Amino acid sequence: MQLLWLLLLSIASPAFSSLVNDTYLWGTYRPNLYFGIRPRIPQSLLTGLMWFGTQDYVSISQTRHACDQGDQLQSYTWTNYDPREGGVQVIKDAKNNVQLTTEFLKVAGGDHGGNWAARIKGEPLNPSQPMRISTIFYLGLEGLGGIDMETDEEENGLEGDIKFTGSSPELDDFSIRIVDGPNNIAVTGGPHYEVFKDRVGKTHFIGQPVPAGNIWQAKESILQSLMKRAQEVIAPYRDPAGGIPDPSYVLQLPDEIYSGSNLYAVQKSFDGEFQFDVFFESASSKQTLSSSTIDEGIAALTNSFNRRFKKVFPTPSDFASSTKKDALEAFSQAITSNLIGGVGYFYGNSIINEKFSYEWDEEDEAEDGSASEAKGPRLTEPKKLLTATPSRSFFPRGFYWDEGFHLLHIGAWDNDFSLEILKDWIDLIDENGWVAREQILGEEARSKVPAEFMTQVPNYANPPTLTVAVTAYINRIKSVSLGPSDADLGMNFGMDSSQIPFAQMKTEPGSLSLDPEAATAFLKSIYKPLKRHYDWFRRTQRGQIKQYARKARSRTEAYRWRGRSDKHVLTSGMDDYPRGPPHAGELHLDLISWMALFSRTMREISEFVGEHDDAISYGEIEKAILDNIEDLHWNEEQQMYCDANVDDDDESYHVCHRGYLSLFPFMLSLLPPDSPHLGPILDMVRDPEHLWSDYGLRSLSASHPEYGTGENYWKGPVWIQMNYLVLGALHNKYAVEEGPYKLRAQEIYRELRKNIIENVFKEYERTGYVWEQYDPNTGHGQRSHPFTGWTSLVTLILTEKY
Repeated sequence: MQLLWLLLLSIASPAFSSLVNDTYLWGTYRPNLYFGIRPRIPQSLLTGLMWFGTQDYVSISQTRHACDQGDQLQSYTWTNYDPREGGVQVIKDAKNNVQLTTEFLKVAGGDHGGNWAARIKGEPLNPSQPMRISTIFYLGLEGLGGIDMETDEEENGLEGDIKFTGSSPELDDFSIRIVDGPNNIAVTGGPHYEVFKDRVGKTHFIGQPVPAGNIWQAKESILQSLMKRAQEVIAPYRDPAGGIPDPSYVLQLPDEIYSGSNLYAVQKSFDGEFQFDVFFESASSKQTLSSSTIDEGIAALTNSFNRRFKKVFPTPSDFASSTKKDALEAFSQAITSNLIGGVGYFYGNSIINEKFSYEWDEEDEAEDGSASEAKGPRLTEPKKLLTATPSRSFFPRGFYWDEGFHLLHIGAWDNDFSLEILKDWIDLIDENGWVAREQILGEEARSKVPAEFMTQVPNYANPPTLTVAVTAYINRIKSVSLGPSDADLGMNFGMDSSQIPFAQMKTEPGSLSLDPEAATAFLKSIYKPLKRHYDWFRRTQRGQIKQYARKARSRTEAYRWRGRSDKHVLTSGMDDYPRGPPHAGELHLDLISWMALFSRTMREISEFVGEHDDAISYGEIEKAILDNIEDLHWNEEQQMYCDANVDDDDESYHVCHRGYLSLFPFMLSLLPPDSPHLGPILDMVRDPEHLWSDYGLRSLSASHPEYGTGENYWKGPVWIQMNYLVLGALHNKYAVEEGPYKLRAQEIYRELRKNIIENVFKEYERTGYVWEQYDPNTGHGQRSHPFTGWTSLVTLILTEKY
């Protein structure tokens, strides 16, 4: 037993990182596509799927490829997804009457990241209506190496299996095979069938050379070749009297391979149900995959996923008796799977501008000579990032303040995978301590971003939610099961870990990094860059106290978001939430609250890794911040926390707008349970005239003059991540710790949790999606969808994991 424990430690310590990288090398890391597989290698193999209907000649103009709300699909959702094994996705495309299922299975083996298999199958959404679909699966290789079609070319298309072979420095030698299912049927009959019958039912192809960095534009390149051939083929049939050939006969790839090709596409067209498989086999694995690999592997994956999901995210007793229990569990599985299946790998440069600033921020620039020589926007060096994405259709890239919430959920399912993501974000912290709030890496990412949001400015911050993810990781370490309780076993994270019996270790998938030795190593590896990031916040987002004769116990702890415009504070994350007029003397309540949480997190990390002097310092800063939240931001007359600003006479005054902003010291659990301010906050939360609705807490008071006006982004709509923070504060602190408001907190918690779960679930059933936000008056989902970023926190709310 001792030998097994030592063996596990050898895996879980520094040497284990290479194993984890192999485990997570392959994935559906192109989340902006309905289905696309790639490895976590900067320039490597990219694959993707396209499809269009052949019921007419118009549908090809609406070829499905990149996730797009304009496609108006009924839904597309991973029903299960595990980053170690793969998953199953169901796509409902009513316009083309197809329910498309994509299955992805990872198969370990060899020395280069293993193998994978994919199955693409379709069936009619409405069996009484025809379903004619053409699919195009493509593969392209960027960087060093090459790829060739090994199957002999035929001018009228190919029959049977199709094989490609390739090689790259990281993947070494590999092959890709595309294999038809047993019961596929092609369109036959109709006008001019005899002319085209030699090409009917065959697989058509194209091989093209594509410039470096342009594989992501495969759709345009491939369809251009298809349409060029189609125009030539259709030319003799322009007289309608003679009948027009069926679109499936005309809309075909040209069956040509050009010299130097690094992008290949394979097209199959079907009449009715269909299926085909794609196999990637690493030569070093010496394995041959088959259709039975997928049959057995997906069945096993689905069963194990369902079993483990019930264990990790069990439906609690207050919902277990619901008549919709099974549907609620399937919903919870789907939003969890979509979050994890929406993780992407990005590589490329980004655009930054050190010189830009608003006039109220220019004083900062004058104090910092480092920016004086900057010459406007420039491209950075390329960077890599593994990250979850808020929305595959609308926000398919990394967002700083979203990611902390994403990692709470991912970490609860697969701790090791969450650390892979967290480490990539930590690696983005530059030498000054800055991280861009949007990670727009490379041309493909930029193609989805409006021009005004592309450039990132190195003195702009974002809510430091990575601290939330780090705190959650530390809590998971402390809750590793070692028997009835840590105290009963005398658990001490400073003890020699080899003394811990193997039988008492957690061996759940994704938990290798939860043992004390691996945890300490990881936290030490991120401590210095996180400290640099923390110092950057305190240096660049500092607010002014003594300049405006403000009274506060600390003369240093005050904060202001840089980069705000007249109407927006995008850096805060709450874009159009009402604020005072821009001024260098502003103080922002949300930012000082985040800094209190950041200080607390740094104290916890420093204690864990043995930096005791730092821990004392962070504790002192945390206390100073908490004091100043009271001194600078509490308004006794309004009985609420507020921003602060400066009038024309240089006098400080409060800017009070009831809403999410007012709740920050409460929802980040910064207030003691006996705080006299807690009562008025809970009253505001529960008041239907202010924040309370049947669908969750409103972002702005219903009595506010700006409620529901203008862009109405943060002026009333219900945001799930903010409700999650409130529920977490209630569940973990104010509803359990002794204090005068404990019973009130319990009541609010029960009602709010029920409202959130029921409304998001109801809207999912009604629309097929979870949404970016919810209308506080009707509960209807609105704006971008699917939004399985922080809206997927409903799974944690349901299972009470805060």
